[in-house]
Amino acid sequence: MLNRPPATDSGSEPQSALDAAMARLAQGDRTALRTVYDASAAKLFAICLRILRDRSEAEDALQDVYVNLWRRADRFDASRASAIAWLSSFARNRAIDRLRSGRVLRQSGSIDEAASVADLQPLPDRQAEDAQESARIHHCLDELEDQQREPIRRAFFEGLTYAELATKSGTPLGTMKSRIRRGLTRLKACLES
Repeated sequence: MLNRPPATDSGSEPQSALDAAMARLAQGDRTALRTVYDASAAKLFAICLRILRDRSEAEDALQDVYVNLWRRADRFDASRASAIAWLSSFARNRAIDRLRSGRVLRQSGSIDEAASVADLQPLPDRQAEDAQESARIHHCLDELEDQQREPIRRAFFEGLTYAELATKSGTPLGTMKSRIRRGLTRLKACLES
């Protein structure tokens, strides 16, 4: 049913529309699944492919993502993460689960190679450090002006380009680039302090 990503990702769909589609999906709306798939499949496929390094396995993982999403869409909370960030995490976890299951390793290498694969789950102390770093980043982002903060967030969490951000906000491309560059400079200074 959903085993191949579309040729292009419709990154131009506003985040609020994707959040709304996720809410409809949680209510069992089948058409919302198509909307979510069209808006996210290319990005999620790239995540699966990067982790699994096998196109067929990545396609299977992507299909698993959407099958499981159909059952678990009610777990999405727009107040905690953007839809694309949540979906990306969901896809990453499914791909890692497939990798850990050993099925991918048995198909692609010997048992000796399987023994040399490192555990991809970070240790608890690393998870705590990552949580602290994430809190610092969000604090520093909150210190930026809206004109800088929102484009940086949208570029990072939604993968939008300078041109897409400029078009969506009705801002000249050069102005958008300058705002983001100044915002990143301030963000770096805040993180280093």
